[in-house]
Amino acid sequence: MSYDFDKVTDRRGTNSLKWDVPERELPMWVADMDFETAPEIKDVILQRAAHGIYGYTVVPEEWYGAYAEWWDRRHHFRPEKEWLIFTTGVIPAISCAVRKLTTVGENVLVQTPVYNNFFHSIASNGRNVVESPLRYDGESRRYHMDLEDLDRKLSDPQTNLMILCNPQNPAGKIWDRETLAAVGELCHKHHVTVLSDEIHCDLTAPDREYVPFASVSGICRDISVTCMAPTKTFNLAGIQTAAVMAANEVLRHKMRQGLCTDEATEPNAFAVDAAIAAFTKGGPWLDALREYIEGNKRFVCGFLQEYVPKLIPVPSDATYLMWLDCGRLAKGAGKEQGNFCRFLRERTGLYLTDGSQYGTGGRNFLRMNVACPRSLVEDGLERLRTGTDAYLRCPTES
Repeated sequence: MSYDFDKVTDRRGTNSLKWDVPERELPMWVADMDFETAPEIKDVILQRAAHGIYGYTVVPEEWYGAYAEWWDRRHHFRPEKEWLIFTTGVIPAISCAVRKLTTVGENVLVQTPVYNNFFHSIASNGRNVVESPLRYDGESRRYHMDLEDLDRKLSDPQTNLMILCNPQNPAGKIWDRETLAAVGELCHKHHVTVLSDEIHCDLTAPDREYVPFASVSGICRDISVTCMAPTKTFNLAGIQTAAVMAANEVLRHKMRQGLCTDEATEPNAFAVDAAIAAFTKGGPWLDALREYIEGNKRFVCGFLQEYVPKLIPVPSDATYLMWLDCGRLAKGAGKEQGNFCRFLRERTGLYLTDGSQYGTGGRNFLRMNVACPRSLVEDGLERLRTGTDAYLRCPTES
């Protein structure tokens, strides 16, 4: 079956977080695709909607089987049924883990630059954010973990939880098995639990696979809680369907207790059916999507190299996000990059995300979402070229 990812679907007027912007603006910021979900999933949702009664919903055996089969087939790791807990979303699960696995005033470690909502989940629950900055190689444009710094930060007895982003958002880095094993060893040595956010795991380049943290070793499996979902992969965020996986019985008990206390374990009328359909019927659509997104990334790289050479895309093996290095632009213009993002939006209507939101190392970067029809990517790049030229000519920053 062929899928039309070039189709532009008008999302204005649908209460869309992404598209609730002025008419002239083109939003390429939040991690929300502009593709309709797989028709196989849409058909299941429509069939459920046609029933007309949307009462309380339970989690059936098929839901557990769908997760287990998908991870076994796609990622060579099969979670047991008892390891899985339904939850309404990855962010509610992360906030729950912060509350249940640490106490007020303790530290939660993150590796920056990283998804900005991690900071909110930590700080808003009265815990301290500890950053272990990733090393950025300016020549290869690649990120690597600083294991010495990680070891030092984890050794603080006040640090009891590490949030791992696997694959990494915003740079799209896939962590290899050896690196993940090293993280597991360090966290085990310092008695730190790992919360692995793996929501982007299915959105890898066509020739790449990610490594589930819990699959690396018995240690990694026993000290970790994994957050997983079909929502990023199949554009189902509004359906509110996800899962927490914990092989360790104690960690699983704490997470189940916390999620139940938060009232985050009850599926809405569509959440279970949508997830089952995604994992049992969505494979061919996802494979086509990954090819299309990879084509968009190649198009962006070629365009920037030819027309906006001061913006350099960081090589990305996963996610539909592009992390743009603006260091040359800021240096050449003698200006602060943080104003460049605002300048682009005000001057051209192109709405990107300022990299400084992602913590240490995010300054002088922009995040661009390219999960949209090619025509919108082309529009965004033309706006980016126009805005960059204007920014370099402008004697002030706004």
